[in-house]
Formats: sequence, C-alpha cells, structure tokens
Amino acid sequence: SRDSTWQIIERLHAADNRIKGLNLARNVGHQNALMAGLMSARRRADIVVSVDADLQDDLDAIPRMIKLFKEGNDIVYGVKVKRDADPLMKRLSAVTFYKLQSGMGVECIYNHADFRLMSRRALDMLAGYGERNVYLRGLIPLIGLQSATVDDVISEREAGSSKYTLGKMLGLALDGITSFSVKPIYGIVWLGVVFIIISMLIGIYVLHALITGTAVPGWSSLILSIWFVGGIVLISIGVIGVYIGKIYKEVKNRPLYNIKETLD
Repeated sequence: SRDSTWQIIERLHAADNRIKGLNLARNVGHQNALMAGLMSARRRADIVVSVDADLQDDLDAIPRMIKLFKEGNDIVYGVKVKRDADPLMKRLSAVTFYKLQSGMGVECIYNHADFRLMSRRALDMLAGYGERNVYLRGLIPLIGLQSATVDDVISEREAGSSKYTLGKMLGLALDGITSFSVKPIYGIVWLGVVFIIISMLIGIYVLHALITGTAVPGWSSLILSIWFVGGIVLISIGVIGVYIGKIYKEVKNRPLYNIKETLD
C-alpha cells in the first residue's frame, strides 16, 4: 500500500494489542493476500469475518452473521442487495461478471464479493485446497458446509479511491472461469461443429456457383477456408494456452505469500 496503511496499523497495535497486523513482503494480489489473512487468523479464532478496508460493506451485518453462525452455519455470505453508492460502470461490470461465471458453470454466490464469515472448521477445510490460482469466491462454496446469506447494503467509500481496475476485474473473472470450469473447452467443440456445418453450406454455394458459371476459380474456397479455419485454430490455441498456463503455475509450487513481519 502507498498510503501509510502499515504505519497506521503499527500505531493502532501499539495503543491496543488486540489489534494485529500482517505485512506481506510484496504485493501478491487481492485473493492471495486475503488467503494470507484468513490462514493466519484461523489459528486464534472461532470465527473470522473478512471485510474490505474501504468499509463500503454494511458492518451492521456482522452481528447478523454471528447470529446465523450460532444457529449452525459455518459460512455466512454478505450479498450486495443495493449498490447505489457504486459508479454505474462498476455496477454494470459486476452484473456481467457474475452472469458470465454462472453461464460458464462456476458455482458462486451471486453478488457476493469477499465480505463473509467463516468458522474455524471451514477455514481448516479451505486450507486443504492447495491450488496456486486462488479464487475464493469459487473455492469456498466447494467446501460444502452449511451456509447462509445476509443482506449487504453498499455505502460510499470511507476514504481514497478504488485500485480495482476493470483490467483486474476481467483478470479475476478469467481466473474464476478457467480454474473451475471446463465449459470453454466444450464450447470449442461445439464451435467446431458449427464451423463444419458452415463449411458444408459454403461447399453447396461453391457447387452452385460452378454449375451456374458465376464462380471465380479457387477464390471462394481458399479465402473462406483461410479465415474460418484460421479463426478456430487461434481460438482453440488460446483456450488451451490458458489451461496450460495454469498447469505451469501449479507444478512450480511457489508459495502463495511470504510474511515479512507480524505484529502480535
């Protein structure tokens, strides 16, 4: 962080040792940083609530989360029911984000980000997922423990401006889809079927043109074949490349985070 966040945490910790801090050695991304906090906090808590530092989430929902936990829910999700405080572009991109995931078969909670309560049991189970491409919104529903939701009314940011750009959101969506869904591969198969059908129609057109004498010799079949076959090959290589890239990260087995300093 470039806004003295760690120095503020140090001062708060000095004034009240119930406040803890975790400073990572480098920026490892939002999901890995959140995983670092969850895995460190699970050793000393019965429940852990994660909330973004901009405090846009409804903090009054936390007592309701705790009540649902006491009723037997190991995971309680904060679901955004009103986002008037968010810019229009962010609201539209968020809706697209969740619908795209759902369409690709990714199991996730609609309009839920990372405001949630988790029991120690749920966190211990989460620790068993050793994958390198961490996408908590897709991983946590896979745990399978009893869960519930609470309404989360979004407010204006307390301070600063969002660092979560459209590019980062698209990257998160791509991680979520390629880490949890094989539908893109099956989509390529069906796309191949469609292209075969189109090629057959083109063949019928070429035969008709030859019979009627209106065809330019070789031009139609050559150009259309180059464009159609070239396009499908490039798309296929791209999708396969994403999966190979993820396998590459998994087999390297790098640590998700390195803790530089702990205040405790």
